[in-house]
Amino acid sequence: MKKYISIFLLFSVLFANAQQHNTSNDYVVPSDTLVRAKLSHWQDIKFGLLMHWGTYSQWGIVESWSICPEDEGWCERRGPYAADYYTYKKAYENLQTTFNPTQFDPSKWAAAAKDAGMKYVVFTTKHHDGFCMFDTKETDYKITSPKTPFSTNPKSNVAKEVFDAFRKEGFLIGAYFSKPDWHTENYWWSYFPPKNRNVNYDPKKYPDHWSAFKQFTYNQIQELMTGYGAMDILWLDGGWVRPHKTIDQNVEWQRTIPYDQDIDMPKIAAMARDNQPGLLVVDRTVAGEYENYVTPEQQVPAKPLGHPWESCITMGDSWSYVPNDHYKSTQTLVQLLVKIVSRGGNLLLNIGPSPQGDFADTAYARLKEIGAWMKINQEGIYNTKPLAPYSSGNIFFTQSTKKNAVYAFSLSENDNVTLSDKVTVEGYAPQKKAKITLLGYKDKLSWKQDGDKLVISVPKKLQDRIIGQHAVCFRIEN
Repeated sequence: MKKYISIFLLFSVLFANAQQHNTSNDYVVPSDTLVRAKLSHWQDIKFGLLMHWGTYSQWGIVESWSICPEDEGWCERRGPYAADYYTYKKAYENLQTTFNPTQFDPSKWAAAAKDAGMKYVVFTTKHHDGFCMFDTKETDYKITSPKTPFSTNPKSNVAKEVFDAFRKEGFLIGAYFSKPDWHTENYWWSYFPPKNRNVNYDPKKYPDHWSAFKQFTYNQIQELMTGYGAMDILWLDGGWVRPHKTIDQNVEWQRTIPYDQDIDMPKIAAMARDNQPGLLVVDRTVAGEYENYVTPEQQVPAKPLGHPWESCITMGDSWSYVPNDHYKSTQTLVQLLVKIVSRGGNLLLNIGPSPQGDFADTAYARLKEIGAWMKINQEGIYNTKPLAPYSSGNIFFTQSTKKNAVYAFSLSENDNVTLSDKVTVEGYAPQKKAKITLLGYKDKLSWKQDGDKLVISVPKKLQDRIIGQHAVCFRIEN
C-alpha cells in the first residue's frame, strides 16, 4: 500500500494510483455455500478496521517499500543510511533489535473500534518486508524472536493478542498476509541483487528455490489458520505474486511482471478452508475464485460494481505510522462511509499504530466521533444494499435488506447540519402512504411528490438549528 494520497482524490472514480490496486475483472461467485453465507454477512456489516504495523513504525516511514529498489516516490529512502542501498537495508532489518511497543493494549483498540461501529478487523501479520507480527516457526525475523526486545512481553505474539481481543468484542477476524517476502532467501535470493518488487530469479530456472518459497508461504499461512483461533478473512496482498495465466493484459503493471510466480493458491485455499470453514479469501487483484471480494484502494467507485467490494482507505495520509500525520476530518470519514455504502461497498479504514504500540489521540477522537454519528444513523448503514439512482446532489440512498425501508442521507457541507423548511430529493418517489422520519427524531414528517422530486417538509422546531453532525438520514418506510 502507498503513502500520501490527496484527500480530494478519494472521491474520484477509479483514479490511476501509484501501486495500481484497482479492482480486477471477471469476478467468480464462490461455489462453497459456507463462503457465500460468510460473504453475505460481511456485506451486511459494512465497516472495518485495518492496521499496518511493524518495525518500520520506529522510523515513521512507509511500510516496507523503502527497501524496494524501484525509482518510485513511495520507495524513496530517507535518513542517515539512505545513500547506500545495502547499508540502508541492513539498518532497516536491524530495527527488529529495538522494537519494543510496551504500550500495546489491543483491548483498548477493540473497544474504540466497536464504539465507532466497526464490525471486522484486518491486521498485518506480515508485510512485504517479511517481518512477522506472529510467532511463526519459519523464520527468526519476527516479533517473538529473542532478537526483538518485545519478545519477553506476555503479549509478544501480537497478532494472536489482536485477534483474541477483537474476537471477544464480536468482530470478524481478518489476517493480512503479504505473498511476496523481501526477507526470505527464497524470494530475494542473496546470489542476485533485488531488481524490483518481484522475485529476483527465474522460478523456472531455479525450481528448487521457488519450491522452497512456496512451502514457506504455505507453512506460514497454515500456522495462521491453525493456531490463532477462528478466522473469517485471509487478506492476501502483493498481487504481482501470481501465475502468468492470470495477468490481465489490459492492466499495465500486470504486463510488467517478469516471471510466473505461482504459489499454488488452490492448495493454500483448500488447506485454509479445511481449518477455517467458510473462510473468505481475498487474493487482491488476482481475478478468479480466490478473490472473494475486490478491494479498490483509496478510491470510491461512482456506482455499484456488481460484485462484493471494499474500499481500503487511510484515516491519515499514510498507511503506517508517521509522526504528526494529517488525519481526515470526521466529516470526511463519515461521508466516505455513506458514499461507499450507497454503492454497495464496505469501508475498511486504516490506522497505523505508533512504535510505542498505541493509536494517536487524534485517531481515537475520530473513532469516538464516528461512533456518536453511527449510534443515530447506523440503521441506514448496516444490512443495506444500493438503490438507484444511488445519489442525487448531496443525497445518497440505501435500502434495507431486512425491512421495507429506504434511507436518504443528506450530506452537509459543514460539520453541523441545519435544514431549512424543505428538503428536495430528486429521482426517488415513495409509495403514496409512505412514512418519513428523520433518524434521531420521532416525529413523522409530511411530504409530497412534485414530478420526479420528493419534497420533505421540515417542522419549524427543526429548522435553522443544529440537528446533527456531518450527515442526517431520512427513513422512508413504504
